[in-house]
Amino acid sequence: MAPRKNSRNQSKKEVKPAAMVNKNGVKAEAATASGGGDVASGGVASGGGGAASGFSGTKIFTWFMVLALLGVWSSVAVVWLDLVDYDNVIGKLSAYDADGDGDFDVEDAKVLLGVKERPVSLVQKEAKEESAVEEQTEPIVEEVIQTTEGTEEEGQLPPNPSQEQQAPEGESPDAVGTTAKAEDATEESFEGKLAVEAGSFEAEAAVQVEERNAEDQPEDMLQYKAKKKKPKLLNTFEKTIKAEIDTAEKLRKKGKVEEAVRAFDTLVQQYPQSPRCRYGKALAEDDLAEKMRSNDMLQKALSTYKEASELPNATPDLIKATLKKRAERQQFLGRMRGALATLEKLVQIFPEDMALKNDLGVAHLLIGDNKSAKRVYEEVLAIAPSNGFAKVHYGFILKSENKIAESIPFLRDGLESGDPGTDDGRFYFHLGDALQRMGDDSAYKWYERGHQRGHFASVWQRSLYNVDGLKAQPWWTPKDTGYMDLIKTLERNWRTIRDEALSVMDKTTGLFVPEEENLREKGEWGQFTLWQQGKKAGESCHSVPKTCGLLERYTEATGCKRGQIKFSVMQPGTHVWPHTGPTNCRLRMHLGLVIPKTGCKIRCTNDTRAWEEGKVLIFDDSFEHEVWQDADSYRLIFIVDVWHPELTQYQRQTLSPI
Repeated sequence: MAPRKNSRNQSKKEVKPAAMVNKNGVKAEAATASGGGDVASGGVASGGGGAASGFSGTKIFTWFMVLALLGVWSSVAVVWLDLVDYDNVIGKLSAYDADGDGDFDVEDAKVLLGVKERPVSLVQKEAKEESAVEEQTEPIVEEVIQTTEGTEEEGQLPPNPSQEQQAPEGESPDAVGTTAKAEDATEESFEGKLAVEAGSFEAEAAVQVEERNAEDQPEDMLQYKAKKKKPKLLNTFEKTIKAEIDTAEKLRKKGKVEEAVRAFDTLVQQYPQSPRCRYGKALAEDDLAEKMRSNDMLQKALSTYKEASELPNATPDLIKATLKKRAERQQFLGRMRGALATLEKLVQIFPEDMALKNDLGVAHLLIGDNKSAKRVYEEVLAIAPSNGFAKVHYGFILKSENKIAESIPFLRDGLESGDPGTDDGRFYFHLGDALQRMGDDSAYKWYERGHQRGHFASVWQRSLYNVDGLKAQPWWTPKDTGYMDLIKTLERNWRTIRDEALSVMDKTTGLFVPEEENLREKGEWGQFTLWQQGKKAGESCHSVPKTCGLLERYTEATGCKRGQIKFSVMQPGTHVWPHTGPTNCRLRMHLGLVIPKTGCKIRCTNDTRAWEEGKVLIFDDSFEHEVWQDADSYRLIFIVDVWHPELTQYQRQTLSPI
């Protein structure tokens, strides 16, 4: 044992510790021996060098503990004394969450600096969410499709199937109602029929705006558009409360409208100067009005929209979105002049926005002010000569002024532009009609295109207010209709009906009203109406009591809300342009009363026929038809419209009138 002890002592004397620098920058003695080493737990050899090294480690540990304690107490002080508004900081940073992971980090910085692209899924998600915020809920409402259907062969094309309205009492007869829902919009309106102010547009108004089909566009272009067009609805402060706004907005999007109204109302009370909170409240109230079918709630939403647009610090995009929504809902309630004032305010705020000017032009048309509408579209085309929406509407106005040749290039160029709002069946209809009147057979090319776009059932059948699936043929036999009893009654009593009509014609009471729908190329053509839209026309039946008595029990005729019962007289030398009726929901019966032997004929599609006294001629006037009166004396017939026989009783009760 002794020799081993001596060897160990000898090793201590012969080997000097090597000075090393550890990772903390402190010198430490690393003791080693040729025969082996006795190393302490801290990695330092025993002896004098070990003492020095132990001192350095203690010093580091001490400073570490001091710093740690300072950090802990600093954190406690920050939290306890509320020195930092963490909600504010986190809210601001979340505005820079560019990659959608919920925080702000290096990856977000890369996106903001353009080093890295934003995730495609996030761009699409944001576009979807923002579009949902701006979504327009179209209430379903039964309204009257009003036309100037005062003629035998059907009047001008009725208003846009997507929006139709009925003229209220006291409105000028020149301002015919313009908007209504599509054919299958059969639910009751808010608290019954809404009072709707009338518009003109020559009984039409192009208020439907259809977005171009984006399916064929490259995905990267769609992403670019979605990102570029994303409205900025939040001001600087509102970005700090975005999470609260989003929570309320999610309730609205999920259909929990009552909860959404309460949530936004709480936000408005908490942040009364926040335009976005008030706009959210208006949207929620709007949705609730739709759910409740309540005009009062909708009126409340209109007031809230107005409040939101007038608050300071509202972003331009929010002002635009709010006032546009308000104008749309005013139009729904029939407050056309109020909507016009709202749109005029928008145009004043955003004078460079051609889309708003286009909407303003439509608003003028809806109140029958074609002159102002024409001026607006002239201003748009002076600045943006290729604006398709302005072109089709300007072309339509020219055609309503009977400037047929001038209207054609505007209608054609506007349709060819493919701009939003131009793909409308009425513009295809009027372009084709104008071309036909100019003797241009290319009209049928446009009718075919309208058919391919889904606006017309066929090139021949060009009505716009249709029920799908109904039997479609230009000419019908009495047996086809199933209304044999009515037809036999008419034919058995044709002389009685004729004599009452002649007695009215002999009077100088002006009961026969001239056709004023610009359907005649030349000649004279008048009518005397007994029933219209399923109701008796004033006191007309007092003049022809026997005729009305014969018809009372035939509800397929007297209850036809999409037709008329009337006498029609046409003088020699009259030609009626090719045209179509507004709907496929009816059939038209012509009972011959006074028919000259030659010179009178009617064409429906490519089949031309003639009337006979005492006989009923039946056709579907949603197909193109044309009339010639080249006889030496007048032609008198009795027109009776009946429901299409394939319509159910429920459809007959719920379809909107025309």
